Amino acid sequence: MSGLDAALIGTLYRAACLAELDALKPGNVHAYAPGHRMVLADFVTSADVSAPALARAGAGVGMRIRDGVAATMAAVGQNTNLGILLLCAPLAVAAERGLTVATALETLNATDADAVFAAIRLANPGGLGQAEHHDVAHAAPAALHDAMAEAANRDRIARAYVTDFSDVPAIGLAALAEARAGGLDPTWSTTAIHLAFLQAVPDSHVARKHGAAAAERIRREAEALRAGIDLAARPVDALLAFDASLKARAINPGTSADFTVATLFWDALAAAGARLA
Repeated sequence: MSGLDAALIGTLYRAACLAELDALKPGNVHAYAPGHRMVLADFVTSADVSAPALARAGAGVGMRIRDGVAATMAAVGQNTNLGILLLCAPLAVAAERGLTVATALETLNATDADAVFAAIRLANPGGLGQAEHHDVAHAAPAALHDAMAEAANRDRIARAYVTDFSDVPAIGLAALAEARAGGLDPTWSTTAIHLAFLQAVPDSHVARKHGAAAAERIRREAEALRAGIDLAARPVDALLAFDASLKARAINPGTSADFTVATLFWDALAAAGARLA
C-alpha cells in the first residue's frame, strides 16, 4: 500500500494538536482555561515547531520524537509534548510508509532507542523517577521494545508500544464514533475522547506525580462526572468545575490528553487513506 505525503501528515498532526486544545478537557490546558504554569500559546507554538520533525520524510520514529522535542524545548523552554510525540511518531511513520502501526513498531531499532532516550532526557518529564532496568539516565537498550515493556505497567504510553497502540482504537476511536453518532460537533467529540480515557484507566502522568491511589481516585471522579452529564447539552459549567478542582490539587491528567491527540491524528490519517490497523 502506498503511503501518505509527508506534508499532509504534518498538516494533520498540527490540526490534531490544535483541535485538542480547542476542547474543554478537565485538568489540562485548553481554550477555556490555562493551568500548571502553562498557557495555550505554549501548546500552539509546540505544535507549530514540532510538526516539521514529526512529519520529516524518511525519518525514523526516534528521530522524529527527539527532533520534535528539541524544537519544542528551544521554542517554549518546557516539556509540552513529549507524550504526544511518542504516540504520534509511530502513526506518522506508519502512514508515510503504508504500514500498519504494528508493522511500524516492528521496524524500531537501536537508533530509535537512542533517540527516544535522548528525547526523554531533554524533556525531563515530571515524576519520571528511576527505573531498575533501562533507566533513561543510562544508555538505551538495543531494542526500544524492551525498555517500553519494562515501563508498561506504570506508563500507558510505554504500554502502547507493546500493545500495538490498542488503547487508541479501543478507547479513543470508540468514544469518537459514539460521539459522532450522538451528533456531537468536533470540539465536543474531542471532549468525549478525553473523558473516555480519563474514566477508563488511571492516568499515568497523575500516577507518576501523585501515586497510583490518587490516579485511581481521579479516574473514579471522572467516571462519576461523565455519568451525570450530557455532552450534547454542552455542560461547560460542570466540566469547568471539575477542571478547577483538578488544577487546585495540581493534578494534570496529561496522558489522557496525549492519547486524545493521538486519537484525533489516527482518525485524520485514516480518513486520508492510511490503514493503520
